Amino acid sequence: MARLQNKLTDAKCKAEKSPCLMSDGGGLYLDVKATGAKSWAFVWRHDGKRNEMGLGSYPAVSLARARKIAADHRTAIAEGRNPLADKKAAQKKLEEPLFGACVELFLASMERQWRNEKHRAQWRSTLLTHAAALNGKRVSKIDTGAVLAVLTPIWTTLPETASRLRGRIERVLDFAKAKGWRTGENPALWRGHLKNVLPVRQSLSRGHHAALPYTKVSGVVARLRDVPGVSARALEFLILAAARSGEAREATWSEIDLDAKVWTIPAKRMKAGREHRVPLTPRMLAILAEMQAIRISDYVFPGQKPERPLSVMAYTMLMRRMKLAAFTVHGFRSAFRDWAGDATAFPREIAEAALAHSVGDATERAYRRSDALERRRELMSAWEALCQKDDC
Repeated sequence: MARLQNKLTDAKCKAEKSPCLMSDGGGLYLDVKATGAKSWAFVWRHDGKRNEMGLGSYPAVSLARARKIAADHRTAIAEGRNPLADKKAAQKKLEEPLFGACVELFLASMERQWRNEKHRAQWRSTLLTHAAALNGKRVSKIDTGAVLAVLTPIWTTLPETASRLRGRIERVLDFAKAKGWRTGENPALWRGHLKNVLPVRQSLSRGHHAALPYTKVSGVVARLRDVPGVSARALEFLILAAARSGEAREATWSEIDLDAKVWTIPAKRMKAGREHRVPLTPRMLAILAEMQAIRISDYVFPGQKPERPLSVMAYTMLMRRMKLAAFTVHGFRSAFRDWAGDATAFPREIAEAALAHSVGDATERAYRRSDALERRRELMSAWEALCQKDDC
């Protein structure tokens, strides 16, 4: 009786030059191409269908090695498994990243959504610093115990940071699940999961930005004018423009039109992703003239490093030195909005437009094509007048 398996020899495998499919038995074949290239294939039938998978080229994969692989596949088939599925699972396991690498992949996937570099930096810092114990773990191996190990030490001492950290771990693990690297419930899930283990703290809610009353803003502006340096000029400019921190810090000269007296912030730097025009008031123009005189780069308010804008901490450190640490920089926008609503007759939509907020539904916004620049110029001039009053 002819042998059903191990029909080939190394001598036969090496000698064969003609295109053919040489059977070793048991589903193992050596495929010889017209070019002389040779490769192994394992063939079997499942549910009446022919299946084939490659095992590598010959002689890189030897006859003995090919027989061992084929034998393992036959065992898998006998146990009811699919060799192709086993191979894909093994490949996926090899591709599965560590948590630290998964964080970087997740942040890269958010690149277009998160235009603010500060926002991306905060995510990276929170995850890679406070969740450092997870960085060396495969994402599929991270369980509730591992998540609690990084959250528990800071849950009551750094509640804000801990809350952000939990949410960011959850997002990264959801990303890993979507990529097929893990299955099952997310161990960082709050509702119905960690909420049953960690205490609910009121301080985990962020609340409003601490805002200086608008009647006190002129006093701050007056003090700022006595403070030398780029940070003081940038903060005063921000207050007068009712702008966000990053919008003012990263302002460039290419955005400034001195003739038209307009600062045009491109969509990519705006929170809402829409271009925003800011009318330049006399004091804002005077600040720009000061900065133009010491210009060293395209940034209006340059930082200490060449070709870099003012530091993200510049405003905060300045306000600490001025004994204003109880208030946030963003709070000046709140002061502006309170003043516009409580102390002026300007329409609500003009004040909201000055803050680059969307007003009305999509249909209403579609019909309102103008950004009311000149009307807003009146509003910002009135705001500047308030900021320069001596009796507020």
